[in-house]
Amino acid sequence: MASGILVIDKPAGWTSMDVCAKLRGIFHEKRVGHGGTLDPMATGVLPVFIGRATRAVEFAEKSEKEYVAGLKLGVVTNTQDITGEVLETHPVQISQEQLEEALVRFRGDIMQIPPMYSAIKINGKKLYELARKGREVERPARPVTIKALELLRQQGEDLYIIRVRCTKGTYIRTLCHDIGQALGCGGCMSSLERTMTAGFSLGDARTMDEVQSAQDPAALLMPVDTLFQDRKKLVLDRATEKKIRNGMIAVLPHLDSGEYRTYAMSGEFLALCRCRNGKLGAIKSFFEV
Repeated sequence: MASGILVIDKPAGWTSMDVCAKLRGIFHEKRVGHGGTLDPMATGVLPVFIGRATRAVEFAEKSEKEYVAGLKLGVVTNTQDITGEVLETHPVQISQEQLEEALVRFRGDIMQIPPMYSAIKINGKKLYELARKGREVERPARPVTIKALELLRQQGEDLYIIRVRCTKGTYIRTLCHDIGQALGCGGCMSSLERTMTAGFSLGDARTMDEVQSAQDPAALLMPVDTLFQDRKKLVLDRATEKKIRNGMIAVLPHLDSGEYRTYAMSGEFLALCRCRNGKLGAIKSFFEV
């Protein structure tokens, strides 16, 4: 049975779930999940987890992400991106220097109000469902961290390309909207490409055409432990392996505290483990049962 990670360069017009549905058919595997939603208009890095590897989805979702986005000034929409209904238009008389100055206040730890067109639930209702009915509700601001924000280039009088590296839960279209508000002319997101997430970049990605035309799509899968390359590798002896397989705690008094990707002596990836005070236990197991 197929099991592993396939990094897709998501095409525009596809939802993340469209990609998963197509891959379920290709791999004849019901267990398919993605590591972080991309809006239909967005392109770029979408890690997809297949088979037993779906157990790792939660770790990908929590990861740092990087995007290249189009910032269109002078236009405010109800979705905060160019696909939405235009609510306001304003003349743009902003210099590149003024934009650079505005970006400074959005770097680091900031508070962000999620857009109405999002899947966040308020009182059990998804915001986008309320938005489609013409309703707007108060949304509490949430802390996010913008680790990098830079202006890459200007593509027209009112269109700029920016690079953003951020934490989970950051809405790039809201960032574009808020930058426009700070400049006094409004703004929205005109394009979005995710260039990195969960340690995977565009260089790791395959197009849907490549996957669909592959003679053996399973050969394109990366092993699930690829996701944990930043953790130390630990090969377990047979007695310790047996404890980890049985969900027990192994006492290893000389092992430093921290997270480890653990392997059997045969080379099989067993689990992501954590050691505390000389006691090793599984955070999530990945061996076939």
